[in-house]
Amino acid sequence: FFLQITSPSQSVSFYLTVIALEEIIVSKPGDNATLSCIHREPELRLKDLRVYWQIADDPEDCSVVHALISGQDNESEQCIHFKNRTRLFWDRLEKGDFSLLLLNVSKSDEHTYKCVVMQRTEYTKLIHQAEVVLSLAASYSQPILSGPIRNNDSAGEEVTFSCKSGNGYPKPNVYWINKTDNSHLDPSELNITLHADGTYSVSSTLKVTATSNVQIECSIENKILHENLSANYTQQNQSNGSSTESHKNLEKNGRGAQAAGIISVVILIGLLVGLTCWLWRRRSSKLISYTGNE
Repeated sequence: FFLQITSPSQSVSFYLTVIALEEIIVSKPGDNATLSCIHREPELRLKDLRVYWQIADDPEDCSVVHALISGQDNESEQCIHFKNRTRLFWDRLEKGDFSLLLLNVSKSDEHTYKCVVMQRTEYTKLIHQAEVVLSLAASYSQPILSGPIRNNDSAGEEVTFSCKSGNGYPKPNVYWINKTDNSHLDPSELNITLHADGTYSVSSTLKVTATSNVQIECSIENKILHENLSANYTQQNQSNGSSTESHKNLEKNGRGAQAAGIISVVILIGLLVGLTCWLWRRRSSKLISYTGNE
């Protein structure tokens, strides 16, 4: 804003720049990100403006991300890493929206960016600046937890669990938890794979000594998104489910065998009845024939 102090001897003008609060933009690797820079002042003329986007946290590495001078893009000082990857929104500039569109973001784009807007009238003055933090993040898929298939009487044996998730960023934290006492367990193996699109997949295994009631949780944490996805395994439920299913199968098989037996008996009785009728008719016809001959 503009502040003017008047004294009997002179009038002194101060231009005070309001720095916008630091904004955090979260984008997925490979997507486009919009870095916000909005100045609320009417009747801006592009030919009087200079807009610079810079990297604030490492200015020596790259001094100019994008530059607009007198209403024209100026690429003469633009860092090569950002060539053909930055855009301003031309239909919004005269309304004070100097936001920058950054294309195909990657890990190397994670920085704090500064937007600097200067206006030239009688002299060049700084009228606005803002800082934006760009962080990359992507949600992981719901973890898939698989455990051993065993009987309840196998307590004391070593069993292995596996947990998998993917399509996330950045690298996750993986936790194994014993739900019976909420204690943390150390994984036996942890593999994190980086894919071509910049996302990660994770696979972890856990080996523990089996008990009569194993309750294990696998948790995948994404710190940037404050996201925690989990999957649970309960051996007791697994065993009960298996027993119930087996019982159902046995019951079903028993009913099938019983039905087959009844059908067989009915067929056999039918055959015997048919054979008896045929013999009786044959005997009757012989008797009639013998009587006629006499």
